[in-house]
Amino acid sequence: MNYVNLGNTGLRVSRVCLGMMSFGNDSDRPWVLDEAETEPIVKAAVEGGVTFFDTADTYSNGASEVATGRLLPKFLSREEMVVATKVFMPMTPGENGGGLSRKHIMSAVDASLARLDMEYVDLYQIHRWDSRTPIEETMEALHDVVRAGKARYIGASSMFSWQFAKAQHVADLNNWTRFVSMQPHYNLIYREEEREMIPLCIDQGVGIIPWSPLARGVLAGNRTREGARNTTRSDTDGFTDYLYSQPTDFDVVERVAEVAAERQVPPAQVALAWLLQRPGVTAPIVGATKLGHLVDALAAEHLELGAEEVARLEEPYVPHPVLGHF
Repeated sequence: MNYVNLGNTGLRVSRVCLGMMSFGNDSDRPWVLDEAETEPIVKAAVEGGVTFFDTADTYSNGASEVATGRLLPKFLSREEMVVATKVFMPMTPGENGGGLSRKHIMSAVDASLARLDMEYVDLYQIHRWDSRTPIEETMEALHDVVRAGKARYIGASSMFSWQFAKAQHVADLNNWTRFVSMQPHYNLIYREEEREMIPLCIDQGVGIIPWSPLARGVLAGNRTREGARNTTRSDTDGFTDYLYSQPTDFDVVERVAEVAAERQVPPAQVALAWLLQRPGVTAPIVGATKLGHLVDALAAEHLELGAEEVARLEEPYVPHPVLGHF
């Protein structure tokens, strides 16, 4: 495993980040693993060199954070692990149960730390943009979270580039903490972030940690052009239908399969290797519900694609509407 700095910070992270969304007891999502099933995957990730782990308060209504907090200390010291979580989605009843108000951020970070059983998180991220809260209020609250020692760094996830630039500008004007990372929706099927967000992050030294690097398994072959659903998740995850419904998406899937067959590796390795080689990308956030998923991610980190292969993989792409910001 290789390690890199997260953006312009001194924080060192593994080039593969293990996404913890699919872990947690008593989830109503049929593909989510309980802690007993999760432990071998986390153990194998650590043995493979992974030190970077991403969760969110909303995943399985907090159960993912609980699982993360229970499992990681079995294999890593607190100083060895880099733990990221997120805030925004509604977590309690009422008008103030979600969003990025000062009230919600201050209560949400304490709730996340309690579930994680940690004194701080390394990276505290806003899960989405909150159009109802002034960005000045949000950035000051996040700055206070850092100053209180409850987070070491702050990051953001899917939003428009102008929103991210505005947030950073507000932080600069007031000498508040800046975002050091962006978690965009980015993979071979969805490349719209290459237009503005990724160039902005590269210019500003912001680390890029893409979510859905395998398009929720579509690039790995979990569904077909003809409509077959080959896994429990592909058969029950409605969000995948929303994100990846263009017929041309399968032109990309089939091209990945062609290149993978020539390389004699699984398609997931090729799709992840492409993303790992993209400019500015720090670490894709890879979900895993089987050990084989993790094996592919670790192997992809060492798979070098040639320029001709990259061109072939990118050639079938067709522009998409904005997907994943909401």
